[in-house]
Amino acid sequence: MADRLTQLQEAVTQQADNLCNSIGIIQQVQTLEEDHTKLFSQLIARTAKDIEVLVDSLPSEDSTTELQTSSIELLEGESEIAKERLEQSVREGEALLKTLQIALKDIAHAQLEIERRAAEELSLVNSKHFALL
Repeated sequence: MADRLTQLQEAVTQQADNLCNSIGIIQQVQTLEEDHTKLFSQLIARTAKDIEVLVDSLPSEDSTTELQTSSIELLEGESEIAKERLEQSVREGEALLKTLQIALKDIAHAQLEIERRAAEELSLVNSKHFALL
């Protein structure tokens, strides 16, 4: 916004220069055949249009506050939705983690049981083999 204000200030200064110069030139050349009136009227009109565009591009205080409030409310709503989605994802992740932990525990118990039975069978085979000797 500061840049637009600087541009506006420069355009107003330029317009004042145009007006002063045009009045001075018109007074000097009243008797000459050259028509500087058209040139200065074009400069004045162009600078006036630049000033109008710059002023229109400046935010008004009322709309800026309203727009900021509206934007903040919109962002807060989006943030709340994102928060709820994140919380749901965390809950689902925790439930999945518990399921995986139970499955891993069951697998570990099954492996231990298999190893225990294998050890018992080996022990039984060894004892039978030892008995045969």
